[in-house]
Formats: sequence, C-alpha cells, structure tokens
Amino acid sequence: MRWDAWGDPALAKPLSDTIKQLLQQVLGTSADDVAERSADDVRLLPSALPEEDRAALAAIVGPEYVGVADADRLPRAGGKSTVDLYRRRSSEPQDAPDAVVLPGSEEDVSAVLAHCVRRRIAVVPFGGGTSVVGGVDPIRGDFTAVLTLDLRRFDRLETLDPVSGEATLGAGLPGPQAEELLAAQGFELGHYPQSFRFATIGGFAATRSSGQDSAGYGRFDEMVRGLRVVTPSGVLDLGRAPASAAGPDLREVFLGSEGVFGVITAVRLRVHPLPAAKIHEAWNFPDFATGAAALRAVEQQETGPTVLRLSDEAETGINLAMTDRIGGAQVAGGCLAVTVFEGTAEQVAARHERTRAVLLAAGGTSLGEEPAVAWEHGRFGAPYLRDSLLDAGALCETLETATQWSNVDNLKAAVTTALQESLRETGTESLVMCHISHVYPTGASLYFTVVAAQKGDPIAQWSHAKRAAGDAIMAAGGTITHHHAVGADHRPWMTAEVGELGVRILRAVKDAVDPAGILNPGKLIP
Repeated sequence: MRWDAWGDPALAKPLSDTIKQLLQQVLGTSADDVAERSADDVRLLPSALPEEDRAALAAIVGPEYVGVADADRLPRAGGKSTVDLYRRRSSEPQDAPDAVVLPGSEEDVSAVLAHCVRRRIAVVPFGGGTSVVGGVDPIRGDFTAVLTLDLRRFDRLETLDPVSGEATLGAGLPGPQAEELLAAQGFELGHYPQSFRFATIGGFAATRSSGQDSAGYGRFDEMVRGLRVVTPSGVLDLGRAPASAAGPDLREVFLGSEGVFGVITAVRLRVHPLPAAKIHEAWNFPDFATGAAALRAVEQQETGPTVLRLSDEAETGINLAMTDRIGGAQVAGGCLAVTVFEGTAEQVAARHERTRAVLLAAGGTSLGEEPAVAWEHGRFGAPYLRDSLLDAGALCETLETATQWSNVDNLKAAVTTALQESLRETGTESLVMCHISHVYPTGASLYFTVVAAQKGDPIAQWSHAKRAAGDAIMAAGGTITHHHAVGADHRPWMTAEVGELGVRILRAVKDAVDPAGILNPGKLIP
C-alpha cells in the first residue's frame, strides 16, 4: 500500500472539475494549503532500538528479516485512517516503529516475544496495515523501544478438509491470496470487507471483521473454528470441535483482541464450495425508514440474500450527482438498496424470488441488476475517493456503529446531528451520509461517511467531531464499533461499552497472557 494514501496508485480516483467546484460551492473547500510530499521528504524520529537488540532479533529470524531503515519503518508507522494520512503529510518528525521484524515460524514469534519481555520492548502485531482506529500505531509508552511484528511470512493454506468444509490459513495471508488458494481447490471463504485487497486473515480475526457478504456468510468471527495464538506466556491451539460445552469459549478471548493478548498465527475457518450461480438486483425506496423496514423484513423472514445493503437519501443523492445514473439506471432520489444472491442455481433462484416478494410488498421498486453489478464492481474503491477528497482540501472520514432495529432511526439522527453540529463549531458545514452495511434479525449496522472543508488543523478538527459522534453513539444506545475495532481511537469509550467490571476482566486476561504488557500497548483496554 502507498505510504501516504490507500492502496494501489494505479487505482486512484481523481475528482472531476465539476465535483471539485461543487465541493467549493457547497462546503467551501480549498486545496491551497494541501501539501504534496514524497517519502524522501518525511522525517522519522531516529530508531531507539539498541544495536545489541537488533543483532539478537536478527539471530532469531535472520538478518534479512529485521529492518531498521526508514523505508521499512515508514509503511508501518500507522494505519489508514484520515488522521493517519494527515500525520504522514506532516513536515514534523514522525513516530514510527524502531524496527520491523518478520518471523517465519511460531517458534520465531515465541523467541521474539521472550526477548522483548526481557528487554522491555513493545511489540505491535501487523497484518495489512488497514486499521482506521489506531490499531497498529507504534505506541512506545514506558518501553525502551517498539517494534512491528509483520506476519506476512505466515502465508500458506495449511490444511483443507473438503468433507468438513474447513481450511486452516496463515494469519499473514491477504484476502485475495487466501481466496485464490481456496479457489484452486474449489472453495471460497466469502469474506469481503472494504479492506479485502490488503487486510489479512489474522487481521480479520483480531478485529472481528465483518464483510460485505455477511448477510449470507456471516461475520468473520462466525466463520472461525479454531485459532493458534502465540503469547508471552505460551502457545494456545483453540477449537477442538465445531461446538463444545467445555467452559467459556476461549476462542472468543482472542477474536477481537487486536494483538493485545497474543499473536494470531493461523486460523481454521468454515469454507464453502465456490458458488455456481449469482443474481444481482438493486432496489429503490422512497425514504430511509421504508427501506430499513424492508431490510428488516427480509432478514427476519430469512429469505437468504448474500448481500443486503441500503444507502440513505444523502448517500444515494451523492452517487447520482457523481454519475447522473446509478449503474445505468435512472433514479429520481429516494434510497438505493443492493441485493446479491449466491449458491447453486436452484438456491439462488428460490432465495431471489422470496426476497423479491418481500421487498415489493415493503414498497420497493426494482432497478434491475445493473446498479447492483456496478456496486459490486466498485465496492473496494471508496478509500481511493477519500484520498482525492483530501487532496482537494476536504475532510473525509467514516465511522460505524450498530443497534437494534427499533433504535435505528434514533441512533442515525443522533450521530448525524452530533457530526454536523461539532463540525459547524470548527467553522464548516458538512455532508453526512449513512448506509446500512450489515443486518441481523434483531438489528443493523449504520456506516457513516462525513465530508467537510478542512479548517485549521484537520486532525484537531476531526478529533472534535469524533468525540461528539462517539458520545452520541453511547448516549443513543449504539455500540462504539461494529467492525472497525477499538484500537486507540475507541479506547476512551470502552468503559462505557463494557462497564468497569468488564474492563477489569480484560485486564485480568492481559495479566495472564502478557504480564509484562509488551503486546500492542495503548490499545483496546482503558
């Protein structure tokens, strides 16, 4: 991935002059103060890792797998939030890990952790580096140094059990490579978050990731059947059977643990045969409330779409403003919904027919397949558009939450108001868009995208808005994060999320598996 933006430069999405002019007219954006920088211009704080530690780590993993050069450290200096990208563009000296270590085996990981405990060196497990909540920030804290433990060498399909429908994948496998390895054997995982092209199997597990096909295949944590985890206190191999009554499920301790409790090295997952058929259909609803009720009816009646999403009026309107048409369909306002169905030809036809009947009865108007196909074709591209917005002087960021169906409207209104009012306090109007990204029988996830003009210090500007939004989420009964995880950014709300006793339980786990506290300090636990 680019050091100062998202992903592959070849996939960048420059804004048209019309859109730039619209941003200037509506939000007052200006690109006059946006600095262009090269990696050669960036100044990193010097590595604090003593030479004797570098040599000791090199003896464990091999000299070629320990990097202390700026070229190694800069790409691991943080994740890919808007704040991360603003920091990368700063002319001030920047924090970065003091070294990058690439272990090749679980024995390597154990030995590295043991050395870091002895020498009081913090360790940040690192997969694809796509965190947008400060989950891979190299926080040194009270430690003598901090290193990034890059797991890219854990990149194999270890086992495939076609009878049981299970596969064991290395934690460092990026999503596309994992799917390629499975597809060669006729199987698919079917986990497609927006970070799919770069995020890794271990990262999916460590953050309780949720993919865009979750309506059909579930969240990533629902796919997990087993985990191997290396901790400073020992190695765990969890998940002996599909289900067990042998006490609390310890897999759940490490799913969502964000590298704070241990280093996930392999994940055993439920897989399914490659789908033989696929049907796309998009829908238009007159307003968000009608569309949300329709999605709830589909999910509660279990009609079986693989993808089920709904954009609100603002998001649908922006899509129309940028394209005039959505996937070739002429749409006059309202809210766009997308459905996709995968499986055997018979399954797909039956699920599509049942879902279609529910959506028609709920007030939906079919737009045919083209808008849904267009959405699927471009579904991993939104972060590239954010890069172009930042370059045009706009502040653009996302956040997400989830709640029960009965609270969706209240939560959506509360977060929208908090964002608009807090950004107005910084001197700018804003555009707040929302879509339902994931659905459950009892509730749904709300995903917000915010666009405003950069005013003054954009990091301080967004931090002010983020605090207001986080407080509004908790006050309105939502969760502080549905699938972006906690990291450093959501940590201030964790006590409100799980309670004082819940925090003490998390700390007790931390003390048991990582008594020296070297693993990913400053994340998850208040």
